[in-house]
Amino acid sequence: MQASQTLLDDVARLMTGAMGMAQGVSAEARSFVRGQADRFVADMDLVGREEFEAVKQLAAEAQGEVEALKARLAALEDAVRERG
Repeated sequence: MQASQTLLDDVARLMTGAMGMAQGVSAEARSFVRGQADRFVADMDLVGREEFEAVKQLAAEAQGEVEALKARLAALEDAVRERG
């Protein structure tokens, strides 16, 4: 009985150690992957959200100006046709 109790205690300690080691390996792997992903994103030279939104606003304003100029040009062309 004592021998089986000792064996069970040894197995329990072994399993506890294995679980702790597995958790450590998991945390280390997660840290490694996060580091690699951070380096990959940094190397891609991506724009930030603020910069993207600023350029998006500029593009919208430019599109508005283009539409206004198209309308003005059409009006001028109509005026030239009417005089001609």
